[in-house]
Amino acid sequence: MGDSVTATSGAIKVIGFDLLTPLLRAIFGSDGLLGGISQDGVISFFSSVWSVYVLIAYIVSFIFLVLYIYAAIQSDKYNDIEHDMITNAEAAYAAKMGDGSKSDKFAELKIHLESENPNDWKLAIIEADIILDETLKQRGYAGPTLGDRLKSISPSSLHSIDDAWQAHKVRNQIAHSGADFILTQKIARETIVQYERVFNELGVGGDHH
Repeated sequence: MGDSVTATSGAIKVIGFDLLTPLLRAIFGSDGLLGGISQDGVISFFSSVWSVYVLIAYIVSFIFLVLYIYAAIQSDKYNDIEHDMITNAEAAYAAKMGDGSKSDKFAELKIHLESENPNDWKLAIIEADIILDETLKQRGYAGPTLGDRLKSISPSSLHSIDDAWQAHKVRNQIAHSGADFILTQKIARETIVQYERVFNELGVGGDHH
């Protein structure tokens, strides 16, 4: 019975063999890898490293914050510049085509739409929006802006009013979102088709004078 207990105890000692102590001796002992260096010294070293890491992290974070603020300011400036360019383009187009026929305006619009330059697609939509605005003014629809005039139109009097709204929303995205709004040629063509449906219903299609 006693032998059995002794054997069992020995088995337990083998299974529960202490690996940590020899490992620490191998590292920090006099003949170890870091012989002569105390554990407190190692902890102090890693604490210093962590402090340096935290300082560097704060500096890098600050630099990225400054860069983000700078990029946001530059983006706002770019959007303002693009908005001014669009406004000037609208004014120039209105002045240039004010006395021209609707067919001339449609021809100009189609040229811009078939360009490879995305800015020309934007201009085509802006031009179509101006034609729509002028047409609704001539038809006597009330309101200080095109949006207000569209609100005064019922679906029963203009079946393509939804097309007008959708197309006008794209124009507003171009004018107000600046570079953040990505206009593809596919979207530009679909928008012009929406304008044309409205123009055809109003009797001012590209073939009309």
